Amino acid sequence: MGDPKKPRKKWERPGHPWIKERLARELELVGKYGLRNKREVWRAQTILRELRRRAKALLSLPPDARSVEEKRLVVKLYNMGFLESENSVLENILSLDVEHVLERRLQTIVFKKGLSKSVYHARQLITHGHIAIGGRRVTSPGYLVPRSEENLITSTLKAPQVTAKGR
Repeated sequence: MGDPKKPRKKWERPGHPWIKERLARELELVGKYGLRNKREVWRAQTILRELRRRAKALLSLPPDARSVEEKRLVVKLYNMGFLESENSVLENILSLDVEHVLERRLQTIVFKKGLSKSVYHARQLITHGHIAIGGRRVTSPGYLVPRSEENLITSTLKAPQVTAKGR
């Protein structure tokens, strides 16, 4: 057991802090997806790193056990929305990048559905409690939305929504 006040870290920082290309890429992702800080990029990278680690571990299994576990992992990633079809293979899992994870965040999906003017506006709507998934209020912009909940996202605001096109 651990101390409940000190939860397990959900991200790992980069190995080397001052690589110019990585810093520029992270800054671009922060701006494109409206993230609060680079720690949110690192969190997505950690999720992706764990998925790749699981996929690589499957490569060392015997073929019969590998096919069962591979199918289970592919179905899980399809349900989370990271993969496009349930017939994907391990190579598709290994080819995922950070943007695939960031595209599944509630903040990004709210913006893409037209419930907000920008990704920053989407973040504010979510943190203020104006976005619900299936009638349940979600206040975390970093919530990874499963494919089954994607159509259940609604706004709880009473005023009509202003879309990005209607500025």
